[in-house]
Amino acid sequence: MPHHDSRPPVVLLPGFWHGTWCWAPVAAELTARGRRAVAVDPPGHGLDTRPPVSARARPFDPDAFATEPSLTAGITLESAAADVVARVAHVGGGGPCVLAAHSAAGPVAVQAVEQAPHLFARVVYVCAFMPTAGLPAMAYIGAPENAGEKATPALRADPSTVGTMRLDPGSPDPDYRVHLRDLFYNDVDAAVADAAIALLSPDGPIGVMAGTPEATEQGWGSVPRTYVVGTRDNALRPGLQRRFIAEADARFPRTATDIVELDCSHSPFLSMPERLAEIVDTAEERDARG
Repeated sequence: MPHHDSRPPVVLLPGFWHGTWCWAPVAAELTARGRRAVAVDPPGHGLDTRPPVSARARPFDPDAFATEPSLTAGITLESAAADVVARVAHVGGGGPCVLAAHSAAGPVAVQAVEQAPHLFARVVYVCAFMPTAGLPAMAYIGAPENAGEKATPALRADPSTVGTMRLDPGSPDPDYRVHLRDLFYNDVDAAVADAAIALLSPDGPIGVMAGTPEATEQGWGSVPRTYVVGTRDNALRPGLQRRFIAEADARFPRTATDIVELDCSHSPFLSMPERLAEIVDTAEERDARG
């Protein structure tokens, strides 16, 4: 049985369409290393998923699926961040935690840290949106640095109509399923990728992407950060990931980003969980080494 050390516990936060299941391999590796770790679902994900009725209707009606309003439409960046703050406070017993945030959980992490920097010992952004320059995450999707992203073509509804970013993970269309695998899991074992697709929820709350995170020197800028760049990422292209780092470091040079680049897809928690766990576990040691 591993001995759990006295370092801050790690809270693992999934991005859009995913749930705590995606972090299970990393949580196991962190536990084996003696680090306390727990994954939590942000609002609208995991056990809080409320899929549209049309997603499961048979026969499937693509028009109904493309127009049914989402039950996640009321989730905002601020409400999601407040939820994360409450969960981190609970896990850490009021003390600081390390937060690892994936993908669209990134802006939630930025806002949560700004709200309660004392609760965060460090944030590890994994292939994540990290907007700190006064723009919402949504504003970056069409940026030149994100050219070639495959998330937008995977959407099966107009976000302005349904109030969400909607995928169809239950689709039997083989071409669409290949697209989802290339989007999220292009370096993951095929059987694992298929299992992961089956676990995706349809809706990602558009309010999270539309909100503009706050970031100040005494708030977000005071907390150390690590960024894990996925060089084969088709959901959030490597060029945009590096832009987030550059913008943050320009505004907050006192806590310059600890950068780790991995030859991975958008989902290193499935393709290389041991390596990702090592990065999360040893981030403070890399700081000490300079």
